[in-house]
Amino acid sequence: MNRTAIREQAFKLIYSLEIQKQDDLEETIELYEQSNEISDEKAKAYIKDAIFGIEKNKEDIIQHIEKNLKSDWKLERISKIDLAILKLAIYELKYTEIPFKVAINEAVELAKKYGEDASKNFVNGVLASVVKE
Repeated sequence: MNRTAIREQAFKLIYSLEIQKQDDLEETIELYEQSNEISDEKAKAYIKDAIFGIEKNKEDIIQHIEKNLKSDWKLERISKIDLAILKLAIYELKYTEIPFKVAINEAVELAKKYGEDASKNFVNGVLASVVKE
């Protein structure tokens, strides 16, 4: 499983957690990996790291999103898909060694694939602002 596919799996799990909150993240991750037949240890490690990292740094990540929205936008207005993409990308930008160009490019690709027409520009704009901070 390549890094892009692993990131896509992490995004899907983050999105599902946006839709329905789970109490036991460890169990949720395990069930997700089983139901999606994810056996690659590198993939499992990345997904677990991303989910727990986002959860641990949730307030900071949300703050980065809110701070970089246009003045007439509120967090509640962002689609759950775009929010999941932004959370993953900001986690990668701020808490991992992944180069910012890679994190932004991968996020924009996810937005093109799963978001609305305007999602790729929205995600790119927010992440570009986060990088400039």
